[in-house]
Amino acid sequence: MAKIDKVVLAYSGGLDTSIIVKWLQVEYQCEVVTFTADVGQGEEIEPARLKAEAMGVKEIYIEDLKEEFVRDYVYPMFRANAIYEGEYLLGTSIARPLIAKRMVEIAASTGADAISHGATGKGNDQVRFELGAYALQPGIQVIAPWREWDMNSRESLLNFAEKHSIPIEQKRGKKSPYSMDANLLHISYEGGLLEDTWAESEEDMWKWSVSPENAPDQPTYVELDYVDGDIVAVNGEAMSPAQVLVALNTMGGANGVGRADIVENRYVGMKSRGCYETPGGSIMLKGHRAIESITLDREVAHLKDSLMPRYAELIYNGYWWSPERKALQALIDSSQDGVNGRVKLKLYKGSVSVVGRESATDSLFDSTIATFEDDDGAYNQKDAEGFIKLNALRLRIAAKRGRKL
Repeated sequence: MAKIDKVVLAYSGGLDTSIIVKWLQVEYQCEVVTFTADVGQGEEIEPARLKAEAMGVKEIYIEDLKEEFVRDYVYPMFRANAIYEGEYLLGTSIARPLIAKRMVEIAASTGADAISHGATGKGNDQVRFELGAYALQPGIQVIAPWREWDMNSRESLLNFAEKHSIPIEQKRGKKSPYSMDANLLHISYEGGLLEDTWAESEEDMWKWSVSPENAPDQPTYVELDYVDGDIVAVNGEAMSPAQVLVALNTMGGANGVGRADIVENRYVGMKSRGCYETPGGSIMLKGHRAIESITLDREVAHLKDSLMPRYAELIYNGYWWSPERKALQALIDSSQDGVNGRVKLKLYKGSVSVVGRESATDSLFDSTIATFEDDDGAYNQKDAEGFIKLNALRLRIAAKRGRKL
């Protein structure tokens, strides 16, 4: 083991990371600094301070990062309409670069030699945390306990906790069998019943949304105002980015919006089944594509769509701080100049439908040209004949040669 004097640990306050605190103190004989990030997981995080203090931690960081998370990470990602493998809205993935950034910053300000996290050796999060840390601080050392220790069962963790007098909370009622991760953008579920890809998820698993079957029989309408591709108001009320997402999560969840059951390809090589609730994000994606439909040039829109899978893959795999993601982001952000206006959406029993879009200053939709009625000479339909023949030229030449297309 390398000599470590001080390490910054991403600390949730739960049993696993509490065990890691003590394990670092015992195995590395080092001082531990805990960092707990509030990215909107919906749980009280202040108790983490008391737990850390009880284990002798002297430097404790608990930070509200909700606004920064949505403003600087979620919003830029949604300008790209990013979605991984056609279904996943990247809720867990997009929170990791922010946490990695703050871990490195805290390490620098406290004089720590290393950072540590509780991600396992089977998952994507270890990659995301560590790629982010190395990109921002190349010389940082990383300690990943799940790749070092031999505690590979729940029983061994509990035995370690008992040996070192780490409190184990005994919660009343049925314990969730799922591994869950939550932030303002989503909540995820893995493990348990979901490891059987044929088994339908249990209804009581879902925390943020009603089932579409039990959603209201009357639709909910919501209007979103956009400035340069970002939502600035909901139903006419100006809101900060985090407030926007909170409001849309509430409306979407009440109408059964945003559930997904996915088998995805992890970066480490395995397939994994996960269920996700992303009510606000599902509304944001639909709304953004709608405002772009009237404000973006055709070729710019198509270029963005062609680049989006690569952009989404970069975020999923942990390359938020890479030069290629930054280059793509610059292109995407430049495309949003003029993506201004308003979208009206209908939420109904799990669905999000676009029912209106308008832009007083930047719409490229011209009703005098698009109309099926008399356009008063705005469009000469005879021009289409030459257009079609020129585009058919290569097809006609190939057909004359007898080639099969």
